[in-house]
Amino acid sequence: MPTSRKSLSGEPLGLHHQATIQERLVPLGHGLSEYCFSNLFLFRHVHQYRLIDSQFPFISGLTYDGSLTLLPVFGLKNVNPGYLKESLTGYDCYYPISKEDLSYFDPDCYTFSVNRDDSDYVYSTTKFLDYSGRKLAPKKNLLTQFLTLCDPSICPLNFDTLQDAVSVLDQWLGDVGKEKADTDYDPCREALSNLDKLCLSGIVYYDNQKPLGFLITKEVIPGMCVIHFAKGLRSIKGIFQYMFHNFAHKHSERYHWINFEQDLGKPNFRKTKKSYHPDKLLKKYRVSIRTKYTRSTG
Repeated sequence: MPTSRKSLSGEPLGLHHQATIQERLVPLGHGLSEYCFSNLFLFRHVHQYRLIDSQFPFISGLTYDGSLTLLPVFGLKNVNPGYLKESLTGYDCYYPISKEDLSYFDPDCYTFSVNRDDSDYVYSTTKFLDYSGRKLAPKKNLLTQFLTLCDPSICPLNFDTLQDAVSVLDQWLGDVGKEKADTDYDPCREALSNLDKLCLSGIVYYDNQKPLGFLITKEVIPGMCVIHFAKGLRSIKGIFQYMFHNFAHKHSERYHWINFEQDLGKPNFRKTKKSYHPDKLLKKYRVSIRTKYTRSTG
């Protein structure tokens, strides 16, 4: 159980912090989606992210299940173990910590745990090139159906195509039948408004000049990109399979891996992401001060 003993420290995360922490984040995290400023910024309200700026800065925040956390914005090998332990006072855990960085925490002093809902889904880019194999046959059938019914074209997501993407997002919201607050509509809309500032890339997909869908992506580490948002008209069968297929063809040399981020424990998200048969799940560890009654899990 979280033991939230104090309010989050630091200054509310804003665009003006990007220059301070983006370069620091790049070599950290081993591909975890939170080690990307755009992810932190776009979901800053949900997680109440704040920057604790110092020689060794942290991002403080709140997980979906209510734990007060610290994300180190520095290489863990560069600090004294005593400093790490002292900095965690008043917080529930360091999070998210990659499997590769657990070695910097003494298991006699810390306990390690994982919430399955937090793990990132990662796929080989080649998987989307032709959806080969029996397991992906349904995806290939949807792609074939789309190409039979549509004459697709693409354009970069920029100022000229922004309103087309917004129209897709608005129609998507109507299709899902939920309130904005129960979806990622607002973070996605903010991403569309700050593409250049957040150094995001995107593609808008059309059929005879009618916008059908769009992707918003960001490189998280060399060789891996994160798909922050994939939105399409639900009435168009195969649009998502086509978007991923097209993106893979365009970027297979640059990106060997595509990160679809986590499922948040939502059954529909999990079902969809599992249906593409991820090549690996990137676990996000919570590292907490060990007490007499805790033990590590992995």
